[in-house]
Amino acid sequence: MKTLGYILIILMTLVVSCSQGGELGTKGNPIKMYFVPSMEAGKIVTSGQEIADYLMEETGLHFRVAVPTSYASVIEAIGTQETDIAWLATFAYILANEKFGAEVALTVIRKGLDKYRGQFVAKSDSGIDSLEDIDGKVVAYTDAASTSGFIYPSAVLMKNNIKPSNTLFAGGHPQAILAVYQGRVDVGCTFWSPMGEDGEIHDARRAVIDTYPDVIEKIKIVAYTDWIPNDTVTFRKDFPADKRDQIVQALLDYAQTDVGKQTLNDLLDIDNFVRADDADYDVVRSTLNTIGSEAAEFLK
Repeated sequence: MKTLGYILIILMTLVVSCSQGGELGTKGNPIKMYFVPSMEAGKIVTSGQEIADYLMEETGLHFRVAVPTSYASVIEAIGTQETDIAWLATFAYILANEKFGAEVALTVIRKGLDKYRGQFVAKSDSGIDSLEDIDGKVVAYTDAASTSGFIYPSAVLMKNNIKPSNTLFAGGHPQAILAVYQGRVDVGCTFWSPMGEDGEIHDARRAVIDTYPDVIEKIKIVAYTDWIPNDTVTFRKDFPADKRDQIVQALLDYAQTDVGKQTLNDLLDIDNFVRADDADYDVVRSTLNTIGSEAAEFLK
């Protein structure tokens, strides 16, 4: 009877192990790494898979890459442990941390900077040349969950007691630029990034320059927001610390390789990474307090 009991225990252990797919990071239970849909999903998956392949070579861990249909779905996936690692924009990280205890591990570097800022743009011949000139004008924000396209610029206007006559959400950074270009609004709020070494612009106007090649001449930058910490590589709550350390170091190493530099640039215009912790993002929380809101309110 004892022998039968031992056999049953062994069989039950095997069943549970198989149903769970084995230890996290094995082929049967790969580490799930999600990217937000910031561009065409196929391109993100291709670059993301190249990163995953490198991580597997360096760590021996297996990965599965996916691009859900929205930022919100990536955030929710962290809460349900549907994903283990998420490459999240700044505000998306704040929300994932607030709701689910997600933990930032790396901040991305772009053009040598670990931060960026928003910009206010207007038509070059509009007569809008300063923040003060925005008072009484129609303003296009990008999205309610955008740090540079809504949260920071709205805080700047509030701090300076500047009141637009009307505001709207254009639906994205390119859309906000086009709303100004086409004369549907007076001012647009989008992300700013410094020029490249070749003199090419890298702010939101770049997204429409192929279709509207005169956008740089027609649309000018009027003012800037405060600085914002860059995007993140974020881990779900309770992700195994030893595996996290392996992955973080492998990503730092990957960013130093020629192939890694090219892939990261193609993926999200990333130059490098720097180690980060949650306190680095307190400045964003302070800005939210300025406009009297918590992160979750912007997704209602």
